[in-house]
Amino acid sequence: MDRRARILVVDDDENIRTVFKVNLEDKGYRVDTASNGKDAIRKLIVQQYNMALIDVRLPDVSGIEILDAVERYSPTAVKLIVTGFPTMQNAIEAVNSGADGYILKPVNIEEFLTIIEDHLERQQRKERFYEDKVSELIEAKARELQSQLKFYAPIS
Repeated sequence: MDRRARILVVDDDENIRTVFKVNLEDKGYRVDTASNGKDAIRKLIVQQYNMALIDVRLPDVSGIEILDAVERYSPTAVKLIVTGFPTMQNAIEAVNSGADGYILKPVNIEEFLTIIEDHLERQQRKERFYEDKVSELIEAKARELQSQLKFYAPIS
């Protein structure tokens, strides 16, 4: 598991941002924080993230809207909604907007860190799978081109 994964924590509660940041950095992750949607979107525009932890209730926009921004600017990032106000409507909107998970506050830090690690490991496995497939396609195309070059090689 790549402990150098970059994680964006979006929450208007400074204590939650601090607790998440400190605990994730203690595990070796690189963590950026945002206290509102505008700040989160600015960070997403300039930096690629492996994961975004997004509060549903933000002072300026809904966390669901931030899911769309993560999808646009860091399309392979794992997107987890973190909320202290769970509703069926929030959960359905989150899933329909591409959330990969839904974490309820208050969080048990050990369980929270396990969830983060599990999602990032799953993300890495997917990336390796796609990288292997692309390598296989490139190698097959190279072999095909090599055989065509032999066929069309000038006769001496």
